[in-house]
Amino acid sequence: MSQPVPPPNQPYDGQPQAGAPQPADGNPYAGQQPGAPTGNPFGGQQPGPYGQPGAPFGGGAPFAPVAPARDNVGLGILAAVVAAVVAGAVYGAIIGATKHEIGYAAVGVGFLVGFASGKVGGRNPALPVLSAVFALIAVYFGQLLGEAMIAAKQLPVTVSEMFFDHFSVLNELWKGDSDFISYLFFAVAAVAAFSGAKKAAA
Repeated sequence: MSQPVPPPNQPYDGQPQAGAPQPADGNPYAGQQPGAPTGNPFGGQQPGPYGQPGAPFGGGAPFAPVAPARDNVGLGILAAVVAAVVAGAVYGAIIGATKHEIGYAAVGVGFLVGFASGKVGGRNPALPVLSAVFALIAVYFGQLLGEAMIAAKQLPVTVSEMFFDHFSVLNELWKGDSDFISYLFFAVAAVAAFSGAKKAAA
């Protein structure tokens, strides 16, 4: 006849301690009920997968490792340069087509430069500042390109000739046409770039 397996809380070899009252039928385990508290807090649990009841170590899901913060200044600068060239060219084309400087376009230039830099480069504190600088360059480049496109419609020169062969003349034209609003667009673009880099990296 097989012997019953002693529960895990019995001392050593599972024999009852001396002096303990013995049941009348001679079975030292007859008085125990299945599932009775044994003093072991994990005695009634069955091992299970993490995140399910009965899992070891309390049944909770294990802590997920925190993803490392993105911090790549080189890629962030590269993204800002590419965005500045593209946005500046579009801004110049808008000025050349409308013969007006549009404030929302300058804001878009700055935000695009900052957003691209922060999205690719991460949370490096230098990127918002660098994005603002590149946004200023992009707005300046865009305004010069717009001046070149306007001049090319009035003079027997192409846009590229005006931009590369007569840059000093082009710069003088830009200075003559610039006013307070023109410089305000620079400030707005820089602020938008700084804010865009911060938001993209958050």
